[in-house]
Amino acid sequence: MSHTIEWKSRVYLFEEDGTTKVRVELDTGSNRLTGHGTARCNPTDRDVPEIGDELAAARALEDLAHQLTRIAHRDIADSGAPPQGSLKPYGGWTDSSAIR
Repeated sequence: MSHTIEWKSRVYLFEEDGTTKVRVELDTGSNRLTGHGTARCNPTDRDVPEIGDELAAARALEDLAHQLTRIAHRDIADSGAPPQGSLKPYGGWTDSSAIR
């Protein structure tokens, strides 16, 4: 079975006083999700806005990925299939508790 679909996304970056916040919006057609991420410049580090943008965007996308994973697991369960895998963050990724 062939399947092609387009999902639309937008990424918004906001920087103020050494803190970058990112909001990622995803519209799948059946779900509208928003991921959030934040990065703060250490006061002893040189302020390089691009680094804050990259870190905050990565964290927002990770947040979005976790939301998509939860939806997929719910849909799997609703279809009657056995549970799949874990909802825990993938090894090697930034601790999600530090993101918010």
